[in-house]
Amino acid sequence: MPELAAEGTIDIDDALVADDVADDAQLRAAFDAGRPVVVRATSPDAIKAALARPEVACVLVPADRADLLSLDLTELTYG
Repeated sequence: MPELAAEGTIDIDDALVADDVADDAQLRAAFDAGRPVVVRATSPDAIKAALARPEVACVLVPADRADLLSLDLTELTYG
């Protein structure tokens, strides 16, 4: 599963799909059960927050926001 993908381009049928990373218990339970965690994000800050969580396997961005797919994740994370 890629770290970052456009909505609709990968199979997420078995994954927990969340709109944010606010529900720690839900993310942890899915991760502990071996279920992939996928989070939707619409901004660089939301992508950074999601990828900072060890439970998150992939971040989905809206299909019409291809610009987010070209973010430099190393630069975003470490500055």
